[in-house]
Amino acid sequence: MSWIGKQKAAVAAKLRGETPLAVLVERGLTVGKNFQPQKGCILDPSHCWLITIGDDVTLAPRVHILAHDASTKMFLGYTKIGLVTIGNQVFIGANSTVLPNCRIGDRVIVGANSVVTKDLPSGGVYAGNPAKRICSLDDYLEKMKATMQPGNTFGAEYTISRGITGEHKEKMKQVLKKGMGFVE
Repeated sequence: MSWIGKQKAAVAAKLRGETPLAVLVERGLTVGKNFQPQKGCILDPSHCWLITIGDDVTLAPRVHILAHDASTKMFLGYTKIGLVTIGNQVFIGANSTVLPNCRIGDRVIVGANSVVTKDLPSGGVYAGNPAKRICSLDDYLEKMKATMQPGNTFGAEYTISRGITGEHKEKMKQVLKKGMGFVE
């Protein structure tokens, strides 16, 4: 991204009330390669140095990663703080929250609207409030592969980034009336 592009992105984030990723990294946030936070994510700007995020991590829109909990401040005069570690190859679904003092292992999927209140071991799919193990990641992926058929899978030409046509949109809608599908 060019310098002008980075400046525009920083201004847009500020208007949305978000702290730009570059600022969080300057403050001590640790992120690995291929980190993809979507719009509206909050990476605890006041305690971001307590957060470590591994390689190949995607945060869907509006994920909150918190390294502090101020619920104790008015009563004890202190805010609870804790490390947050997110491993490699992790996907955290939209509107999920990860609380302080939690570790998410490698190769994990966290379902949308989940609240992570404790450590999530590697190789699992977790969902809920609080997030609980649903199944192993391998079992989940095998189940998804088994439901993929030539009729319900779509190539990259069915995405906005590749200029999806009106005809493709209609075809996709018709196919999805029968159930879930998959797009590249």
